[in-house]
Amino acid sequence: MTDSSNRSFRELGERVIDIETAAVSGLKQYLNGDFEHACELLLNCRGRVIVIGMGKSGHIGGKIAATLASTGTPAFFVHPGEASHGDLGMITEHDVVLAISNSGETGELLAIAPLIKRRGVKLVSMTGNPKSTLADIADVHVCIAVEQEACPLGLAPTSSTTATLVMGDALAVALLNARGFTADDFAMSHPGGSLGRRLLLHIHDVMHDGERMPMVAEQATISEALLEMSRKGLGMTGVANIEGKLAGIFTDGDLRRILDQRIDLHSTPIAQVMTRQPVTIKPDVLAAQGLKLMEDRKINGLFVVDENGIPQGALNMHDLLKAGVM
Repeated sequence: MTDSSNRSFRELGERVIDIETAAVSGLKQYLNGDFEHACELLLNCRGRVIVIGMGKSGHIGGKIAATLASTGTPAFFVHPGEASHGDLGMITEHDVVLAISNSGETGELLAIAPLIKRRGVKLVSMTGNPKSTLADIADVHVCIAVEQEACPLGLAPTSSTTATLVMGDALAVALLNARGFTADDFAMSHPGGSLGRRLLLHIHDVMHDGERMPMVAEQATISEALLEMSRKGLGMTGVANIEGKLAGIFTDGDLRRILDQRIDLHSTPIAQVMTRQPVTIKPDVLAAQGLKLMEDRKINGLFVVDENGIPQGALNMHDLLKAGVM
């Protein structure tokens, strides 16, 4: 591969990005009353948003439907060809149809649009031609026109599909905000992935509590504390005062530091060498926040306390890794 060929590839890539960036930026002019009307129809929909589109518009429509569904607006994609052969029965009078076609003249969409209208279903069209047939018969039209495709031949849908996707995201996010959709709502729609784990798992879900929590009293010796650390396997132990509150912690790192001091492990109280006022966390905090706290403070473990400072549990980085939070 020659240097000139590499430059040509880069230059063409840069040209595509420049054209598509301009196309996306140009969409702002279409965020007008029609866009607001479309948002209102989708927001007030008592059924589901049915997204339809052919070819590349269909692929983009599937993604838009998925984004709507995952952000609080029930939606799914229906292939217009299949709709003509029975799947039209999936659309009810309580739904709103979002029809996508860059030209606005896609035959498969125009064939079923009158049937959709006859059922009293609201129709929102998203096209690159506001004077097209599909734009004309829709209850509201959202324009997604672009000046040019990034394809040098001006044939392959490139800028137009990017613009469609971005306008779909604009609709979805506007609706998300209008519904008061929260991070907890999002997590309930994404329980299986890493996002779901980060948004659903709380400290109390991953901490070691009860008999699994390493804890000794202030009067315990260092050797007794080491036995507790060995039994519980977290590389640390908490130290409780006479009131049952967390007075300090002792870690593997603390042990390495005191070994040079020739301290008698069997007679020295753990309170003499423990770390006082340790970093703690509440049990109802997100596990992801616990991870950030440990990373920020450069520590490998945390004790979990209630509002009165009473130990409730303990966890370390391995627990978060095992839970899939990291």
